[in-house]
Amino acid sequence: MSPVDIPAKSDYAVRAMLALAELTADDPESLATVEQLADRQGLPRKFLEAILRDLRRGGLVRTRRGARGGYSLALPPTEITIGMILRAVDGPLAEVRGLRPHETHYAGAAEHLPTLWVAVRAALRDVLDTTTVEQLRAGKLSARVRRLAEAPDAWESR
Repeated sequence: MSPVDIPAKSDYAVRAMLALAELTADDPESLATVEQLADRQGLPRKFLEAILRDLRRGGLVRTRRGARGGYSLALPPTEITIGMILRAVDGPLAEVRGLRPHETHYAGAAEHLPTLWVAVRAALRDVLDTTTVEQLRAGKLSARVRRLAEAPDAWESR
């Protein structure tokens, strides 16, 4: 079984959104270039351009073309959740063999397995859909997220 995987694309998208929020914090109307975002987080420029296109299609960033062009957040960073970013670049938060957890069906001893898969998705949503770009940027994560991260075995591999 493979572990829950957070692809580079998702990691880069979150990091780009954090950098964009940081670069435009003083003036939400200001724009950041791909170069600024890439340099700020050490991201590959070409890959970042593709990610920014996905984020634009997802309604999370705006773009302006031209010599004075660049990117800005389409919503305040207090309204953009990490779950929104991940869905914009990678689709649903949880899938089982290409199906949404609630679409799975099993017989016999595994008949209750869909309930577990739905609970796993709910746990992901509980963290990712309640954590905003601004909370993450400012290091002001919710008490619930902090408790999960501070659990004695949270940072240990299993």
